Amino acid sequence: MKTTVIAVVGSKSSGKTTTIEVLTKKLTKRGYNVAAVKHVPEPEFTIDREGKDTWRFARSGAKTIVSVASSEIATIEKVDSTVFSLEEILQRCKNADLVFLEGFKRLVGKNCDLPKIVAVESAQEILQASKTFEPILAFTGLRSIETLNLKVPYINVLENSEKIVNMVEKVARKN
Repeated sequence: MKTTVIAVVGSKSSGKTTTIEVLTKKLTKRGYNVAAVKHVPEPEFTIDREGKDTWRFARSGAKTIVSVASSEIATIEKVDSTVFSLEEILQRCKNADLVFLEGFKRLVGKNCDLPKIVAVESAQEILQASKTFEPILAFTGLRSIETLNLKVPYINVLENSEKIVNMVEKVARKN
């Protein structure tokens, strides 16, 4: 089976993380190897904390730092990721059956090969997203909102998680 990639986009606090969390939990129970990639838009953000050994290694010039603990391994690459293509990002997930991309609006927006789940908080956001993203697999959110009789379903992920999970699994099986 080829790796299936689905972008989950939407405004801040719209339910993107919750949507990916629900999908990941249910799909891993169904036997899928899932990867999640989070876009962090804050320009000064770093996962590496000042004063820690990994931070000191990077500060001294290391471009790749690997931290190995008893239950995880983390690789920190000091690179200009703003120039990365979607393919370069996905290379880091090569062993996954399913990859969920959180954010990356500009990178995935009009990519017609990449299905999108759009987390929304209002009917107005649905209308805006319909102009911005394609193709849209579903709209999701954390509360019930007015539906607009669109061809794309709106799914409250907290109340009807099986519906969105089944939709994603159907897309994965096509690959």
